[in-house]
Amino acid sequence: MSDSPTPSKALLVLVSAPSGAGKTTLCQKLLDASPHITRAITCTTRAPRGAERDGVDYYFLSEREFQDKVAAGEFLEHANVYGRHYGTLLSEALDKLKSGKDVLLNIDVQGAATIRANAGETPEIQHALVSVFLTPPSMAELERRLRSRGEDDEAAIQKRLALALHEIEQWSEFDYLLISETVSVNAPEKDEDLRRMFCILEAEKMRRERSHPPAN
Repeated sequence: MSDSPTPSKALLVLVSAPSGAGKTTLCQKLLDASPHITRAITCTTRAPRGAERDGVDYYFLSEREFQDKVAAGEFLEHANVYGRHYGTLLSEALDKLKSGKDVLLNIDVQGAATIRANAGETPEIQHALVSVFLTPPSMAELERRLRSRGEDDEAAIQKRLALALHEIEQWSEFDYLLISETVSVNAPEKDEDLRRMFCILEAEKMRRERSHPPAN
């Protein structure tokens, strides 16, 4: 009988996409559909909004607290977004992976690149890491989705589209490319994106480095 430990099958799933692709909706559907998936709570230096709660929606930190954690190397990734800092604690990801749950990170392309680059420093992260890039089938469809949200003026839409072109160019850095079949926010095609995500997760759990042969 083998004495080697059973490899963990818990995954750290990075989902990135250009703005308007449906990333946030897909991530929420994953969380709603499976009790075995949890999200990594992000740290931020911005103030809480509305009913947001510390330790539930975000970890709200002062600028000093955030920078102290940066200096101590406690972040898996961090970035400055419009003058406020955001970051994912390494301990947050590791603790949730050790619980046996898959950990979901809704993250931008820059953050995903940072995690991939540094994953080798933490074997548990490298073992669990899976990255997925979500994108609509065309720039025309992405523009349609951005406009249908009704949240941005023309200048903002053009800025988002320009950034999207740069982000889409980096798709090959991810483990998987998921072409979104979403037609509208409430369309049944949304479930096709969810189905494909679950296919990815199941396939990753069967990879040989996450599997163990039956005991003799």
